[in-house]
Amino acid sequence: MKENFLTLRKTFLISGLLFSLLFVASLFSLSVGAVAIPFREVLKFLTGGVINESSETILLSIRLPRVLLAIIVGGGLSIAGVVFQALLRNPLAEPFILGVSSGGTFGAVLVISFGVSISLLSIPMASFIGALIVMVIVYYIAERYGQVDSTTLLLTGIMVGAFFNAMILFTIAFRHQEARGAFLWLMGNLSNADLQTILIVGPIILTAVFIVFLFSRQYNLIAIGEETASHLGIEVNKLKKVSYVLASLITGLVVSVSGVIGFVGLIIPHICRMIFGADHRILIPSSFLVGATFLILVDTVSRTVISPSEIPVGAVTALIGAPVFIWLLKRSSN
Repeated sequence: MKENFLTLRKTFLISGLLFSLLFVASLFSLSVGAVAIPFREVLKFLTGGVINESSETILLSIRLPRVLLAIIVGGGLSIAGVVFQALLRNPLAEPFILGVSSGGTFGAVLVISFGVSISLLSIPMASFIGALIVMVIVYYIAERYGQVDSTTLLLTGIMVGAFFNAMILFTIAFRHQEARGAFLWLMGNLSNADLQTILIVGPIILTAVFIVFLFSRQYNLIAIGEETASHLGIEVNKLKKVSYVLASLITGLVVSVSGVIGFVGLIIPHICRMIFGADHRILIPSSFLVGATFLILVDTVSRTVISPSEIPVGAVTALIGAPVFIWLLKRSSN
């Protein structure tokens, strides 16, 4: 009982600190840009005060949706990374390793290449359907006699992902004139953020994150060993199924609204594990908040460093993530 109380207290303290950092990063991102907006104006806007009309338009139409989307995408990818690392018991696993992102990207590329435009949500919807199809295929192949083997799941995801990556390249080669817009999707960006889309995908992602948090104790036991967890009353196979669906759902939704933004789900959970420990009761909320803060700052850099043009946020995360990944790989092998 005392240990649970101390863990709960530690979780609240760490989460409170990280939430404060997230709030400061959000204020900074809302303030800076091609048109600078003073912090006091941003605070007045957030508290419902009256501000300059042009500043209000910039904040409401452009910067606030991007900040909210960065929170959802960065936090969601980090949580998906935590789940896949727990399921595969591999700290170097990441959300895109099981091919879900490839399916989502293929769906988006098809819509962009063939000019289908049913509604504002047609590209995100096609992307999510593609991710969902891959999720079902990978799970169907990996399941044997009601059991899901982690190694089989990993290898299946890699192979299915490679197949859909080839299909993406084939589609772009076949429809190269029409598929120019697909390149931004492949590099990942938050420039198409809008409140309508956020209000649809945001609650689903946050609900999935909350459910994942409820499994924190079970993930701790699985980290010790699946056999040990089973002896302690954990339905390991059921937990793996539900966790896979939740993490794939988060990844699919993220890809559907932002394209492919790599390395966030790899480096953020690993760094949080190094700083805060491996207890998932602390690791899950800290990863969400750090991931959200990280992507807000990266997106701010991507849209301001060569303003008025911008660098795709996926390119910036790759630029940061690749050397960090190599360092983690070297560190884990020592």
